[in-house]
Amino acid sequence: MTHQHQKKVVRSAKLRRRRRLVTVLAGLLALILILGVGGYLYVHYRFNQIGRVNVNGLTVQAAGGKPENILLVGNNSRCTLQKYSSFYKKQNSHFGTCSQVGGGRSDVTMVLHLDPATHSAYLLSLPRDLWLPMPGGNGLELRIDDTLNSAEDSYLHLKFGPTMLVKAIQQDLGIPISHYVELNFYTFEKVVNTLGGITIDFPTALKDHYSGLNITKAGCQHLNGTQALALVRARHLYYYDPTTGKWQYDGTGDLGRIQRTHIFLRVLASEIKASALSNPINANALLGSILPALKVDQGFTLSDLVSLALTYSHVNPGAIPTATLPVIIPNGSFHDLANPSNYQAPGSIVLPYQPNDLTQISKFLGSSATNYQAVKPSSVTVSVLNGSGVTNEAAQTASALHTLGYKIASIGNATYAGSDSEAVVSYRPGDLAMGEKVLSSLTGQAIVAQGPSNQSADVVVTTGSTVAVTPPPSSSSSSSSSSTSSNSSSSSSTSGSSNLQSVTQLANTNLWNASQPASWWDPKACPAKS
Repeated sequence: MTHQHQKKVVRSAKLRRRRRLVTVLAGLLALILILGVGGYLYVHYRFNQIGRVNVNGLTVQAAGGKPENILLVGNNSRCTLQKYSSFYKKQNSHFGTCSQVGGGRSDVTMVLHLDPATHSAYLLSLPRDLWLPMPGGNGLELRIDDTLNSAEDSYLHLKFGPTMLVKAIQQDLGIPISHYVELNFYTFEKVVNTLGGITIDFPTALKDHYSGLNITKAGCQHLNGTQALALVRARHLYYYDPTTGKWQYDGTGDLGRIQRTHIFLRVLASEIKASALSNPINANALLGSILPALKVDQGFTLSDLVSLALTYSHVNPGAIPTATLPVIIPNGSFHDLANPSNYQAPGSIVLPYQPNDLTQISKFLGSSATNYQAVKPSSVTVSVLNGSGVTNEAAQTASALHTLGYKIASIGNATYAGSDSEAVVSYRPGDLAMGEKVLSSLTGQAIVAQGPSNQSADVVVTTGSTVAVTPPPSSSSSSSSSSTSSNSSSSSSTSGSSNLQSVTQLANTNLWNASQPASWWDPKACPAKS
């Protein structure tokens, strides 16, 4: 073979290899394109199954990959059970029918904080009995679960629904909400059934007549959707005490239920990861169970969903830290923590407690929290109104705030529609930081609320009988100014210290902390199989 012929053979072989390589690459590219288009069409199809709800006033996420908060709501509407669930007759016997219980309430309210900088998540639960000022309600206060109930529109002359719930959380708690996501009873039940049930460990037998929960023995139990729903809805729980051989009342009501829900969600997340996400068929079935009954705000786009999935794909849902907003159970509120013989469900409320609430929310929001610490008291004018009827309470509160450096604009009496034990710190629209600055100077049952733009001062404090002004760090910094007499300051300081002591004593017995330890009888994850 001549040298020239050898060169032609080598050139032909290279050309054939190059053609085969091009063919393979073209085939791979075609496959990627087909899968990509098919994947997009599938995702688009599934995304279009999600329902939409108009929510006004959402906070637009700041540019540059800043943190955002997604409001997660469990709607307890009975109508979805009656329409869809094969178990609705059993469930309605416990929770009431669609015709018996109008509207729907936010039976579960959680805020998911997502930080793209750290690829981390944090879940904060808000108790359903949390007592908050209603935006636009002129002092009216209700439980947070009522904000979703449109059945109350007619007689309270306010527009209830997702927008009211979002406004209450943003204005009263200072938590900005970027998106709204809502599930209902039926969705939760169906997800568990799609997974084939869920296994969870019960340290002892549990029962709740109202929710239908009936766990008859200790150990790992396999629950179907109806049983799982009964567990996470149990607020009137009894547990069997093997040491006494008797059934005992749990007494923690919704607050204990939140803890059990956090535990259950961790177990559920692990089940989903193990049995659904590892199998495309199971994953498809799971999406088919969730998405048609899911509702999101009108601004939640497909690109938002894809971005969240990509950014937080490595987050372990079962390891997301959880907390509950600290609250205090006021005396006489007939909450479950009171004697069960005196229990009155319609009157159950819990109140925000400072400084615990403000501290927990700042921790939850991290770098996106309101920088109220930077506000100087001397830049804030404050009017103080007596909201409890306690003699001289407004004057003493104003004097104590003046000692801290705030400018007192006026003192008077309030016509108050809320709890006389709770103080409300009202701020002008856009001045949340000022409101939180004053709130940080109070100890006890207190909350901020957005007031009208024409209110009498930057901040208006309506006093409560269980709230005290936090004294300055040292006695040397509490010298009174020339506008306040030394006798008045001395009287106020003594009264404030006494009130602060009584407020602290009350908190020690009735306060529910953010990371309250679970009770020994609460369920937990089953031990990992070896």
